[in-house]
Amino acid sequence: QVQLVESGGGLVQPGGSLRLSCAASGSILRMGWYRQAPGKQREWVTDISIVGITNYADSVKGRFTISRDNAKNTVYLQMNSLKPEDTAVYFCHGSSYPRQYWGQGTQVTVSS
Repeated sequence: QVQLVESGGGLVQPGGSLRLSCAASGSILRMGWYRQAPGKQREWVTDISIVGITNYADSVKGRFTISRDNAKNTVYLQMNSLKPEDTAVYFCHGSSYPRQYWGQGTQVTVSS
C-alpha cells in the first residue's frame, strides 16, 4: 500500500503564493491534486503523468503549476496569484490503475 504525505499548506494573503508537496512511499503512474472547500464537493485541480504530461482545471490554469520528481516519488503544486476562492483542503491523489491513493489533506487559506 502506497502512502501519500502532503505538506506546505497554510495561510496566505490574496495574490500570494504557496507551494504544496506530496511525497509517495512508492512509484505512482499519475499524481495530482484535488481540493474541497467547506460545504462543497471535492473537485479535481490538476494532475501529471509519470512522463510529465499535465492537465489543469480551468479555474487554476495559468496560476498553478504541477511538477514531479520521479527519483523522489514527489509531486509539487506551485500556487501563484491565490484568490480567496482557492481556500480549501488540498488532497494529493495518486493512481496506478486500478489502484488509487489519497493523502490526508493540507489546509490552504487565502485571506487578508
